[in-house]
Amino acid sequence: MEALLCRKLGDPSLSLEDDNCPIIVSKNHPIPQLKSPTSVRVRIKATSLNFANYLQIQGKYQEKAALPFIPGSDYSGIVDAVGPKVSNFRVGDPVCSFAALGSFAEFIVVEENQLFRVPEGCDLVAAGALAVAFGTSHVALVHRAKLASGQVLLVLGAAGGVGLAAVQIGKACGAIVIAVARGAEKVQILKSLGVDHVVDLGSENVIESVKEFLKARRLKGVDVLYDPVGGKLTKESMKLLKWGAQVLIIGFASGEIPVIPANVALVKNWTVHGLYWGSYKIHRPAVLDDSLKELLSWLARGLISIHISHSYRMSEANLAFSAIKDRKVIGKVMIVFDDKLARSKL
Repeated sequence: MEALLCRKLGDPSLSLEDDNCPIIVSKNHPIPQLKSPTSVRVRIKATSLNFANYLQIQGKYQEKAALPFIPGSDYSGIVDAVGPKVSNFRVGDPVCSFAALGSFAEFIVVEENQLFRVPEGCDLVAAGALAVAFGTSHVALVHRAKLASGQVLLVLGAAGGVGLAAVQIGKACGAIVIAVARGAEKVQILKSLGVDHVVDLGSENVIESVKEFLKARRLKGVDVLYDPVGGKLTKESMKLLKWGAQVLIIGFASGEIPVIPANVALVKNWTVHGLYWGSYKIHRPAVLDDSLKELLSWLARGLISIHISHSYRMSEANLAFSAIKDRKVIGKVMIVFDDKLARSKL
């Protein structure tokens, strides 16, 4: 089978022909065999690239994998083989899931209790981008912050994978959503999703723009801050939080870890949530199961949609990582195992 191998740590956006590139495409990697009576082999149709995958290949992610390894986390595909005791799936069923490693390959083997059936009417490729980005935002907003109808949600980095997921989940929960992004194209997409107010970082001052919106709507401030960016923008956004607000720390795409003033958090009774979605697999797996089931239901009902801005073949994996590195992605970037589905937009 075809698989992407990380043989050393480094920048995966380099040309695959460059000796310094840490990734190679293996054309004849062994097809994984069923490991237990309850295991399932999935023929992967699409797999999503996440910022965490980019960091992991560089050796900058909190979890380190032993070299060499096949990267990749969320995916979708068709059941290819089942163990004798598998009861919930049959060969040919459309499924999706996520893994710690291994989705950047044509086949993956997992236990049946780790798979989710893709509902009829859902786009199978889009389902391959659901688990990590939408799962992160859903657990953060619904499980941790318990976002309620009428509350004000401020989403930083709103045009990225988790950001677009957060604004849609916010709208599904009935929140008043304010989104921060950079560039006219990103702003237009956010407006098309029904976001209540969009701030273009390229031409507007975030604090002034949001304060004007809040004043016009007679709102006292932001109830929930969703922050996958970090850095200076986090510090500035603190000025917009109301008494009793909640801060969701999702990541640090800016490369800078912010300092949250504990004295101000005390006086204003803020709650700060650290959200490492992947660790729920170990500590609260039932939360992830319930979350993804609800997200698949929302996807089938049209309450959320997955915006895929770039799709590539495995042989173009470095271009996919380059799109993430250069912040050209709006929503999700995918690797697909069907030439008819691959469409490079760089």
